[in-house]
Amino acid sequence: MHEILEELNKTSGVNGSMIVGKDGIVIAADMRTQLQDEEVGALAASIISTVQKSMSRLSDDALKQVTVEASNGKLFLTDVGIGILAVTTDPQVNVGLIRLEVKNAAEKVNLAQKRSPAGQKQ
Repeated sequence: MHEILEELNKTSGVNGSMIVGKDGIVIAADMRTQLQDEEVGALAASIISTVQKSMSRLSDDALKQVTVEASNGKLFLTDVGIGILAVTTDPQVNVGLIRLEVKNAAEKVNLAQKRSPAGQKQ
């Protein structure tokens, strides 16, 4: 998993990435920011949980991605089955490029998970 995050972090504007369980526990991280892994993990899990609850009230559609924009950067949160792929970026990043790279990384995470024996840490 760490290799997938390293590759994602090579994308222009990406400051760091991590995979966090839906309970907020960090599974894998390659954060290159001042943000603490555990803080980002807890925040990601909280945001996804809240948005999923809201979405379920509106429809039966599964949540795919949430983007949070702030003055100092963006946070992309994507469901990857085993958890949440969280990506932090610069504020002026190319959103289309990031979404494409996040989608590719999510597919790699899902493929790696299918190949990995149950319970094996990456």
